[in-house]
Amino acid sequence: MQIKNMIEEKNLKVTTARKELLEILSSEKKPLSFEDIKDKISMDKATFYRNISKFESESMVNSFESNDKKRYYEIQEFPHAHFICNGCSNIECLENAPLPKLDGYTIMDVIYKGMCKSCNATQ
Repeated sequence: MQIKNMIEEKNLKVTTARKELLEILSSEKKPLSFEDIKDKISMDKATFYRNISKFESESMVNSFESNDKKRYYEIQEFPHAHFICNGCSNIECLENAPLPKLDGYTIMDVIYKGMCKSCNATQ
């Protein structure tokens, strides 16, 4: 889906900052923190967080906190699990990992923590 259509579909004003932010998030294959993208965007920190907050409230963007106490964001396309390495803090999307099923609950995100393949190989 085009970024402009994605914004318009939620009845939001299409701004350069919003398009820029969603383009960066949609071009990556893993969640990003503000620190990961601050040099790629032409907006201040307040504008970033104001737009991210709006995207989250409209269910366009999903976020979670990692081991490094940073918040990570990604386009909310479909529910999936994430793996966060306790060794190197790398974050991976686990698109093929089944989400648990709980009667009466809707699971949108699961976070696994442990040691990744690379960190396990060096031990």
